[in-house]
Amino acid sequence: MQLKKLLSFLVKAAIAGLAAAFIVLYLWPDLLHKPGEPQTQVAAPLPAATGPASYAGAVERAAPAVVNINTSKLVIQRNPFFDDPFMQRFFRDNPLMAPRRQLESSLGSGVIVSNDGYVLTNHHVIAEADEIQVTLSDGRSARASVVGSDPESDIAVLKIDLDKVPVITFGNSEQLRVGDVVLAIGDPFGVGQTVTLGIVSATGRNHLGINTFENFIQTDAAINPGNSGGALINAHGQLVGINSAIYSRSGGSLGIGFAIPVSIANGVMRQIIEHGRAIRGWLGVEAQAITPELAESFKLSAARGIIVAGIVPDGPADKAGLQPGDVVNAVNGRAVDEPRAFMTLVAGFTPGARVELQGQRNGAAFTLSAKVGERPAPN
Repeated sequence: MQLKKLLSFLVKAAIAGLAAAFIVLYLWPDLLHKPGEPQTQVAAPLPAATGPASYAGAVERAAPAVVNINTSKLVIQRNPFFDDPFMQRFFRDNPLMAPRRQLESSLGSGVIVSNDGYVLTNHHVIAEADEIQVTLSDGRSARASVVGSDPESDIAVLKIDLDKVPVITFGNSEQLRVGDVVLAIGDPFGVGQTVTLGIVSATGRNHLGINTFENFIQTDAAINPGNSGGALINAHGQLVGINSAIYSRSGGSLGIGFAIPVSIANGVMRQIIEHGRAIRGWLGVEAQAITPELAESFKLSAARGIIVAGIVPDGPADKAGLQPGDVVNAVNGRAVDEPRAFMTLVAGFTPGARVELQGQRNGAAFTLSAKVGERPAPN
């Protein structure tokens, strides 16, 4: 009998304990909550940080392949005062009439990307240079030749003739996420190789007016004059971008820098090495954005797509039957919503490929087949 009483007491105690636990865990917060108070969520304790305490390993792997680029060009200056024929009659033999020759130099950075000495940098770093000197972090120096350059993406490829050059490892810029740690390596202001740390602030930045084709990685890693052409690396020391530009009113870093994704830079580089130039698709269309006013004028249901404002005679679009005033909504089923997106999409096709253009003409839907041509070199 006493055993039964003891068991009954233990069962009742267990039930009471479970009830108390239920009240504490599930009902107590609601009982304490006052009407009108926000019900906040309390986070569980954070796990120990898993990121590295130092990025020295990443820098050691990448920095030897980042080079300093010193360019020079001969500039001939002539006093416009002496261009006047009247002045030339009196001062033709005067030494002051002789043009002045001046050597201008500038600094930039680059990245060695192959064992045979190919160097990636920006077009604007080496544009119009008469001589290009590349200096490695180990102190070796060599004169570089220009393999090719693409001003529309601001990518240039150089070649140096040195043995056993350090080579950087390519990462995957398509996998970058906002918040990823990145480091910029270059030679700002000519002070020597410098590393700055930041994060990816944004990806896919365009409409900046920097290049014709823009798909920038934005970072707050300090990028200053002289960093152009240098490496943007991830926390593993892999190349994810070529530092290209800064947004600054003062000329110094304001925490807004832009780098060309390595996926784009690598594709342009391979075309330059193989063909001597970047090869892009082209249809010969002058596109105009559709504003709400134009959408209403053209009786469109939405301001989506581009309006054909002009067509190059005998160009691919002209031969396909496209006409000024047509509205193009998609290329090969991929929607386009503004002129730059249309241009970039077409540029990605191989010349000679056929594409389907979907759109509207006088309110009626159409589909045209066009053979993609090669985009002419910029003037």
